[in-house]
Amino acid sequence: MELDFEHCYRAVDSRDQRFDGCFYTAVRTTGIYCRPSCPAVTPKRQNVTFYVSAAAAQRGGFRACRRCRPDAAPGSPEWDARADTVGRAMRLIGDGIVDREGVTGLASRLGYTERHLNRMLTAELGAGPLALARAQRAQTARILVETTDLGLAEIAFAAGFGSVRQFNDTMLEVYAQSPSRLREKRPVARGEAGVINLRLAYRAPLHAAALLEFLGARTLPGVDEVVGTTYRRGLALPHGTANVSLRPGERWVFAELRLSDVRDLAPAVARCRRLFDLDADPDAVDAMLGADPALADAVRAEPGVRVPRAVDGFEIAVRAVVGQQVSVSGARTTLGRIVRAAVEGSVGDVDGLDGLDGLGPSGPAPAPTSTNQLAGFPSAAVVADLPDSAFGMPTARRATIRALATAVADGKLDLEPGADRAETTARLLELPGIGPWTAGYVAMRAIGDPDVFLPTDLAARRGAAALGLPHSAKALAEHAERWRPWRSYALIRLWRAA
Repeated sequence: MELDFEHCYRAVDSRDQRFDGCFYTAVRTTGIYCRPSCPAVTPKRQNVTFYVSAAAAQRGGFRACRRCRPDAAPGSPEWDARADTVGRAMRLIGDGIVDREGVTGLASRLGYTERHLNRMLTAELGAGPLALARAQRAQTARILVETTDLGLAEIAFAAGFGSVRQFNDTMLEVYAQSPSRLREKRPVARGEAGVINLRLAYRAPLHAAALLEFLGARTLPGVDEVVGTTYRRGLALPHGTANVSLRPGERWVFAELRLSDVRDLAPAVARCRRLFDLDADPDAVDAMLGADPALADAVRAEPGVRVPRAVDGFEIAVRAVVGQQVSVSGARTTLGRIVRAAVEGSVGDVDGLDGLDGLGPSGPAPAPTSTNQLAGFPSAAVVADLPDSAFGMPTARRATIRALATAVADGKLDLEPGADRAETTARLLELPGIGPWTAGYVAMRAIGDPDVFLPTDLAARRGAAALGLPHSAKALAEHAERWRPWRSYALIRLWRAA
């Protein structure tokens, strides 16, 4: 990507927080790189170089600013929205694929040779996959040094470094301080043992109420819950499980992580950011949607509405299939049965589950408590092996879920953020019982496609009617063309209007 010097320099001179994570400012006279919003004195033009990624700035010999913490900036919305190979690679690197499978594994998932992938990333980002993963390891290590009492050797391997020496050298190079020195300067209050507390940056505005309302209406006992202004859920991660609490605040989402294996810190953070859509550019989205007179008032009243995404693509796909032509509350009942069956191993008398956990007709769910231990959604392999009595749905829909689970478990269907969006949608449509609505919903929430629209969706059409928009499927689809490339965000607003 080419950066326009004047555009970047004006953003730095005005300390514009909207550009944090979009590019990095390296100052040759000090040898440091910063966020555009760094509060330090604006450097002179002749001393500045701009980089697309923190990894490129580090590769150029610059260390991270201690004042503005550029390594903790929001991710670039470029990688959040792009469906090409580089965008997919960035999402996979963020999820820790290079640490777990190496560059070979990353290249294999993307269908390229390592050499060609390195060329593509270096051309666009100024750094190859190893350098990008190294920058992420350094940030993960810094978090662990500052927020836990783990030994430094444990942190080195937990963050993905191959040796303690490599860990020490990288931290000195990136932060100009040894790990032991960073630990000496860490904040005094660190919270309870086994808990990692983080602040996840985002680009303002963020309409937190919309996120919590959407997720709260779809919570499943034992999987996730909303407690006041905090969303909690269980995660199934590459090396173990975790419980996470997310509480939106000014400029940050405060995250509390309990990991069974600290090697999962980076993927846990990536999935939390993805769930709350924290790397989006709300100004760009709202500018496009607000230009439509029918949406202008809604955008002004509720700026920064995000698309609630996913920590588990398979979970979203099952939710989409179960939710076909049923209400949200009805879908929760059925999903609750599946979760309970997976936990217990067998469901016994399914009819007896109707009132459990407030999912059935017996009344509302009890208020959740923040001490609950939550588990991630059952894996595809587990769901594929459940007995018929676990599903409580028509035979055809049960067959659809089984086919979906089998395809994911066998590796024939990729529902993670690095998946090829067009290929995944095509493979979903090949499964029995999955049509355009289901495939589109999965593409929007599981794979993160920002430009999905579901014109046949009843709630979307009701929302359109409430806003004075055309509300027949064909007319609404035609009108929605003006909302590209942010139709997923428009769909969320139509649902809210409904």
